[in-house]
Amino acid sequence: MTNSSDEKTVTPLQCLWGALISGGLALLLYRLDSAIAHTFANKPLPTANTTALNLSVAVRTLVVGSITLVTCLFAIASLGLVALALQTAWQNQQNPDQR
Repeated sequence: MTNSSDEKTVTPLQCLWGALISGGLALLLYRLDSAIAHTFANKPLPTANTTALNLSVAVRTLVVGSITLVTCLFAIASLGLVALALQTAWQNQQNPDQR
């Protein structure tokens, strides 16, 4: 059990800093994802062995898919933090005495 005086408040500035960091990481990961996808597109797949072909397609799909998933995660977190900043700013405007 915590007292209401011990609870930390979230400010819009903290949310925007978090959104900036998360958005920056999403942008860097997007560029990494794009570079990896272009590298894979420029390298031919081995066609002599069907097993090697299937394995290389699976590895390429997993690498690009996992980086894309992490990129989307950071982008969605950034959007959520911007929305939280707007919500806290709105609430502070409505109730300035409850800080």
